[in-house]
Amino acid sequence: MRPNEIDDILRDTLRQEVAESAAGLNGLEEQIVIELGERRPRLRVSDWLKQLLAPTRGGRIGQLSVVGATAVICLLVGFFVANQIGFNRAATGIRLTPSRAPSGTQEVLFALAVRDATDVSVVGNFNSWEPTPLSYDDNAGIWMASIPLPPGRYEYAFVIDGRWWGQDPQADEYVQSFGEYSSVRYVGGGDGA
Repeated sequence: MRPNEIDDILRDTLRQEVAESAAGLNGLEEQIVIELGERRPRLRVSDWLKQLLAPTRGGRIGQLSVVGATAVICLLVGFFVANQIGFNRAATGIRLTPSRAPSGTQEVLFALAVRDATDVSVVGNFNSWEPTPLSYDDNAGIWMASIPLPPGRYEYAFVIDGRWWGQDPQADEYVQSFGEYSSVRYVGGGDGA
């Protein structure tokens, strides 16, 4: 036998096998599509989250439902914690709104909850940036001072154990100067001090 004859025999045999197998492949693609179409893919958690965050109509509804459920859960937890703690401002004697003094000034309460501090004071343009010490109320766990101020806009900050702390959570706004934040409080609707 010649080498070319072997190649020809192998080629003819392979062609014959492929032709016989091709008959069995007719309609295979349609069968696969039908079978896969009937299956629902299993979603992993990451795929489910991707679908939830997808910008489709169904995705937006899912997003809104998750946000709503989260808000409800946070509110319920907040109410539960508030009832467990039982914080009562009336019992602590803390007033967060200024009281009107007879001379046209208002008693403004500067209060800060810092348990580990040893010295807390307030500085501002109302006291020429000189420290006014705050007193510590052991029962409430709050440092506080009540300062009479005429109507106006006041910049201030707390000094806690010698360190500047200018972002009071009770402030009306914040300003930044010389790289440090200061709190701003408006007294009596005033806009300038």
